[in-house]
Amino acid sequence: MTTTFITGANKGLGHEAARRLIGLGHTVIMGARDPRLGAAAAAALGARFVRIDVTDDASVAAAAADVAAHEGVIDVLVNNAGVSGPHGDPAELTGADALGVFDVNLFGVVRTTTAFLPLLRRSPDPVIVNVSSGMGSLTLTHDPSRVESTVVAPLYTASKAALTMLTTQYAKGLTDIRVNAADPGYTATDLNGHSGPQSVTEGTDAIVALATEGPGSGSGRFIDRAGPIDLS
Repeated sequence: MTTTFITGANKGLGHEAARRLIGLGHTVIMGARDPRLGAAAAAALGARFVRIDVTDDASVAAAAADVAAHEGVIDVLVNNAGVSGPHGDPAELTGADALGVFDVNLFGVVRTTTAFLPLLRRSPDPVIVNVSSGMGSLTLTHDPSRVESTVVAPLYTASKAALTMLTTQYAKGLTDIRVNAADPGYTATDLNGHSGPQSVTEGTDAIVALATEGPGSGSGRFIDRAGPIDLS
């Protein structure tokens, strides 16, 4: 039985990834910041809820301790929690804006990964899936044929570019764990006011693919539902 922990799992991509992975036989632990919403979402899917605020060291440590006491191991960690941050005129950005976005989208991944590494290393085939974005790709955001080139979201895009690089560095440094990044694509979620043309099921295709690969699959990759993405 594969045990999977997902952050930001009470709604959107995290919730749909949980639903699909449960359907594929995973034991899913759904992490979320809001205990009421998280517990309700987990109960609806038949999963276990664990509170986690990825911006808080104590909360992350408590979540890892909870999983250690109950499951004792995780096979897959899906770092999904994220925020969009301000869109539009970069002249209005503040340092506090930047810290807020990076605290969730990047630093939260560092906190969670570090705390859960001992549990992952108890698995015979440990996997980390970081939910990044094509919005952090220099290639895609400079391609006029791609929707990514039309959006001005300086902090979100910068944080996702950093997360993709962090993924490749983890893949190099954590040689005993498969670490990959998934681009959901432009999916209808709260993050974009449900403006995306893709369903959450389509948006979780890459996440589910990386979470269900067999032993020996590659590490340090960035994929979307159609396949590999240029890492530049």
